[in-house]
Amino acid sequence: MTKSLLTGLLIVALCPATWAQSDRWQQRVKYDMDIKMDVSTHRFTGKQKLEYTNNSPDTLKRVYYHLYWNAFQPNSMMDTRSRELGKIVVGKDREGNNRYDWDGRVMDRISKLSPSETGYQKVLSLKLNGKSQKFTTDETVLIVDLSQPVLPHSTVTFDMDFEAQVPVQIRRSGRDNKEGVDYSMAQWYPKMAEYDYEGWHPDPYIAREFYGVWGDYDVKISIDQKYVLAATGYLQNPQEIGYGYEKAGSSVKRPRGKEMTWHFVAPNVHDFVWAADPEYKHITREIDGFTAHFFYIENDKTKDTWPHLPGKMAEAYAYAKAHFGPYPYKQYSFIQGGDGGMEYPMATLILGNGTMAGLYGVAVHEWMHSWYQGMLATNESLYPWMDEGFTTFAEDNIIYNTTPSLKGKWPLQNSYRSYFYLTGNGLEEPMSTHSDHYNTNMGYSITAYSKGAVFMEQLGYIIGAANRDQGLLNYYWEWRFKHPNVNDFIRVMEKQSGIQLDWYKLYFVYSTKHIDYGIQSVEERNGKTVVTLARVGKMPMPIDLVLTTKDGKKIMHYIPLGLMFNNKPNEDPSMTRVEHANWKWTSPTYECVIDMPKNEIQSLEIDPSQRMADVDRENNVYNVD
Repeated sequence: MTKSLLTGLLIVALCPATWAQSDRWQQRVKYDMDIKMDVSTHRFTGKQKLEYTNNSPDTLKRVYYHLYWNAFQPNSMMDTRSRELGKIVVGKDREGNNRYDWDGRVMDRISKLSPSETGYQKVLSLKLNGKSQKFTTDETVLIVDLSQPVLPHSTVTFDMDFEAQVPVQIRRSGRDNKEGVDYSMAQWYPKMAEYDYEGWHPDPYIAREFYGVWGDYDVKISIDQKYVLAATGYLQNPQEIGYGYEKAGSSVKRPRGKEMTWHFVAPNVHDFVWAADPEYKHITREIDGFTAHFFYIENDKTKDTWPHLPGKMAEAYAYAKAHFGPYPYKQYSFIQGGDGGMEYPMATLILGNGTMAGLYGVAVHEWMHSWYQGMLATNESLYPWMDEGFTTFAEDNIIYNTTPSLKGKWPLQNSYRSYFYLTGNGLEEPMSTHSDHYNTNMGYSITAYSKGAVFMEQLGYIIGAANRDQGLLNYYWEWRFKHPNVNDFIRVMEKQSGIQLDWYKLYFVYSTKHIDYGIQSVEERNGKTVVTLARVGKMPMPIDLVLTTKDGKKIMHYIPLGLMFNNKPNEDPSMTRVEHANWKWTSPTYECVIDMPKNEIQSLEIDPSQRMADVDRENNVYNVD
């Protein structure tokens, strides 16, 4: 990437000068890859030149690469793990039969692959600054003990020759998926593992999340000329390629021969994905400063949905930009492929044979990963909920605010419903659990997606939705391209709201303690009403207690939690708010004294907004006889 291109990318999204910037050193990579694809054998060879800059204060004597496709072989860790989880009963189906904890996409399919159907990545040679290196392969991880160390603040060059076989589509990557797409090329190249302030992250590929090093990619892919490619990055030779990439009305001059080389450049990303199919239809839409590309196989299931997707994504982006920050790249591609939906920098692979509502939902979800997995890029293995949960929160708000039939309804109701199901089935684990080490697929999925979204919505209850929303924009500007962790996020919200939130992190992230508050009693004393509230669950919270008078007037009685050391703003100026002394977390009960006789009160309710994830709301309402 040229210096001017990098400068332009950074200028696109300069943060407000008044917002203080946190920082953390980042390693840096620059990949140059030349790929030769043989579609008759589903294999390719590759040459990779990797410039690696060690910006850390540490001397590196060893490096690790990911070899993801080696997971798609019988008896691999992914195969074994999937079959073991498939033995666990996690409930009953509608007919009363045992429901087993399979990942429906993987199940035991890897164990049944023939040699021609498996996936693999084999490193043939590796050099450091021109000198051959010794390496060993531990399934999906390449271990390289260096002949000379990589010193702090130095740049070295690794040159690699490798070959690979594309597996039958099972999980994210592969060929010939169920929608008929020939190649979904994710996790397809040997990829340097991330080294950060916590050390190396050479996580074996078991099932789930990823973590990568920021850098620039220059990728050339030679393939049969009949194939249409979609990829991360900007196509550098559109007039040689055509297929909808060329300038409108211009002529295309393809090279002679059976193959064609596609040349993509991607600046400041942490991964690279591509897909290929001879039948791809390619349409584009200019959206607020960038080009959105759409690749799909046209048939009876897609001809009435995909052509309408560009307009819907323009609506989605208007909301996303205002609430979560601008998209900084000059292109994004929505690509039919994959095994449901999976996000990558500047592109996503999504299934596309469903309804318009389903297509729109998965497209919005995967695109919003461009914010939380693509730009902010928290270590998903350690904090999957900071990607999946935050993305689910954003997706639901976008869809509910851009779909006329859903406007005015509560976007997060399904996430709360799923979370409550988890709390009641005995499968809940702390959100701090590593994504690959959850005891069940169900526990992981509901925690990462649903409880993560509840975390964000409930945060609005604690500090006020306006503070939370502004905090999300502050978080974007302060931490994008820096791999933030949970404490970084909490600190942004504390600075925005002036409220201490370490207790929220400790209880909701690092434990499985639940929220349950109830109205224990209501009695009159000396012309005033004394409401005794009880903390039934183990997790403390501030309380919104709404009183409705006999004549229909509503009054908010706000009881802050002592651990907050501040009060949230009044979220509804149309409602009178009475602030009470804080509730100390060590006290199981609290007496709220209301300056009103009991006979003037119609009802009392704890948190009528239902944003507090109270696992038993039966004791939240008291109706005065």
